[in-house]
Amino acid sequence: MNKRLLISILALGWALTPLLIAAGPRPNILVILADDLGYGDVGVHGSRVVPTPHLDALAASGVRCTSGYVTAPICAPSRAGFITGRYQTRFGFEHNPRVGDENKLGLPAGQQTLADHLRTAGYATGLVGKWHLGFSPAYLPQTRGFDDYFGFLVAMHNFILEREAAPKFEAAYSRNMIYRGRERQKISGYTTDLFTDEALAFMDRQGEKPWFLYLAYNAVHTPLEILSTYGDRVPAEITDPDRRGYLSLLIGLDDNIGRIRTHLRETGREKNTLIFFFSDNGGAGRKPFLSYNTGNNAPLRGDKGQVLEGGIRVPFFVSWPGTLPAGANYDKPVISLDIAATAIAAAGGVTPPDLDGKNLIPFLTGEKKGHPHDTLHWRLGPQRATRSGNWKLVDWRNFAAKSQSGWELYDLLADVGEKNNLAARHPAVVAELAQAWERWNEKNIAPRWQGSSTEDPTAPEFRPNPKKSPATSRTVPR
Repeated sequence: MNKRLLISILALGWALTPLLIAAGPRPNILVILADDLGYGDVGVHGSRVVPTPHLDALAASGVRCTSGYVTAPICAPSRAGFITGRYQTRFGFEHNPRVGDENKLGLPAGQQTLADHLRTAGYATGLVGKWHLGFSPAYLPQTRGFDDYFGFLVAMHNFILEREAAPKFEAAYSRNMIYRGRERQKISGYTTDLFTDEALAFMDRQGEKPWFLYLAYNAVHTPLEILSTYGDRVPAEITDPDRRGYLSLLIGLDDNIGRIRTHLRETGREKNTLIFFFSDNGGAGRKPFLSYNTGNNAPLRGDKGQVLEGGIRVPFFVSWPGTLPAGANYDKPVISLDIAATAIAAAGGVTPPDLDGKNLIPFLTGEKKGHPHDTLHWRLGPQRATRSGNWKLVDWRNFAAKSQSGWELYDLLADVGEKNNLAARHPAVVAELAQAWERWNEKNIAPRWQGSSTEDPTAPEFRPNPKKSPATSRTVPR
């Protein structure tokens, strides 16, 4: 056969492969994101404070990634990493957008999102809930690959909505600004319930067309508003109003995860839906920051805002009944970057070469051995970290002391709580991992902006906000 003809045939076959895959059954893809959920507050991680039966059942239906990470310990950069499949430091989205400047800042236009890729692959795409990747028209979800949008654009929002009432709590641009597409809505209800309603309606509108839904709850972020439907189920012996507010939000989140899975089962979609569940960062269990929510990250050390394990290791479940093993634990490090690569591969799409994530399916099924990643890296302002195998090298910010730790080394297999610094005993390991971090960092760029002084503890001028968002008990019509 003519050599040029053979090369042309092979090239055509490569180009058509995604289309041939796409011709068969392709899964619906559902990404469920919690906000500031504590690692130790989920039943499957050992919590017995309040039951989380639906989250536990979701974990049991698939693979629980016990070393599941996010790319940043604060909200917006973590979301930027997940939605692009690239370390957000590659394109300068290192901090939360500043309060007051959110109309100018957002996900750079040149960055393709998971929604872009899946829409190209023929999927209907929807976002319900929190966006936090830009406020001005150029940055809205509809310009970033999403066909449908219902939710809010900024860092936090009231849970209890009253159609004509002024909000009890305001973040920048919040003011009860719920959008459908680009249009402001006047709406009553409880956001966790409302977002689930919208998610189910989106699924049902698609008919036989495969869909991608990014369901970004604001639970369990502040404000810690208590809806009696859920708050009455918090044990009476828990008297701290902030903890009661947080746990009521968690109960509401868990109930709504149950609603989602019940709907998938009853509509015959369960076995054809690939579900990812994770939190955007660790719990905010440290006073007096604005987003303090009493989240418990035990047995991990550290909190939201820190590159210690408590800030970046999160509940992380992947479920695809019939494809992934049920009830399995996967202990090798994975990261939210992997969601984009995994979803695109499952959809039969073309995976861009610049993605930092890996397709996890062959690892979670056991088809591939070894580690999906040789190393994982983090940068948030002055904070740095690298994980390689069981080793974790970290230079973290002590906000109470207003100081950096310098490089510390931990063996996470023996010391998941990062209590025993081994840097002095293993200087060669420190040097090797520090060099790996520097090589990775060479491909990053400077931050496009600094963080907010009241919301982002990585901001140079960080000042704890003296106002706490109160826990309140109100009832809305059901």
